[in-house]
Amino acid sequence: MEVLVLNGEEVARLLPMPECIRVMRDALAALARGEALVPLRMVMRIPGVSGFLGLMPGYISPHDGAEGALGLKAVSVFPGNAKRGIDTHQGAVLLFEGDTGRLSALLDGATITAIRTAAVSGVATDLLARRDASELAILGAGVQARTHVEAIAAVRPLRRVRIWSRNPQRAIALASELRPRINVPIEAESSAETAVREADIIATVTASPEPILQRAWLKDGVHINAVGSSIPTSRETDTATMAAARLFVDRRESALAEAGDLLIPMLEGAVKGDHVQAELGEVIIGRNPGRRSPRELTLFKSLGLAVEDVASAVYVVRRARETGTGQTVTM
Repeated sequence: MEVLVLNGEEVARLLPMPECIRVMRDALAALARGEALVPLRMVMRIPGVSGFLGLMPGYISPHDGAEGALGLKAVSVFPGNAKRGIDTHQGAVLLFEGDTGRLSALLDGATITAIRTAAVSGVATDLLARRDASELAILGAGVQARTHVEAIAAVRPLRRVRIWSRNPQRAIALASELRPRINVPIEAESSAETAVREADIIATVTASPEPILQRAWLKDGVHINAVGSSIPTSRETDTATMAAARLFVDRRESALAEAGDLLIPMLEGAVKGDHVQAELGEVIIGRNPGRRSPRELTLFKSLGLAVEDVASAVYVVRRARETGTGQTVTM
């Protein structure tokens, strides 16, 4: 059995953001049409440390002339890694042959996660943000902050980017790094409030367990991508923001099981489960209209789905075989 192995640099080179946004649109549309399987992820907490291991299997059936996909992402999330200068998300994506179940490829999971998560926010922003939205605020300054600027710049003509982090030096460093690449004014802000006051689009990409975004700071017509929290007990948006927003998710079942941004306001009685308006895929295929007015507040709660990882991996492997990239290992 021969297995193609691709490292992080190879994945990044073969998965440019605009292409990943297209791949994510197709994967989410397939999910909405019932052409994909996404069981809830299994999460194992690690005793004695602040971290967990998640297993995320997914399947996309062959459709519209496209090949199917069967795979699994094993991902570890260790928030304390940030202080060590290590990515908080580690892991691997495994692809299997759909007809035999044999392992066919092994890819760096951290890079796929960084790119596809931002690409899905790019899809959400393109679907839900106002067409004239041009002021971006990023709350957080880690890996996802970097890829989210790239993804949102790919779907909207940005005029300004403001970055805030609980570590001011990281925000300053990221702004300096991005200026030559994005070619718009990018500023590091001293507070989350000043970062978002004028924003049309906001991405929250922190590891904060408590809200960092408040409804009182938001102007009319804002679109929010709430990305950082992925467990029921933590959230980045306050209850008032969630209650005021039209809420869109990647998957209802996942949001109602794992999204603290939604579950905590539900426990407080501020919203109910039907606060979820639609899955992104339902907007893509026209089952839901998405944004209805320029003044409406929209919020996409991102949790990440295995079909996103599997679809990304299939694209990368196809490009790798076309370009002779990677190493083949005999198992």
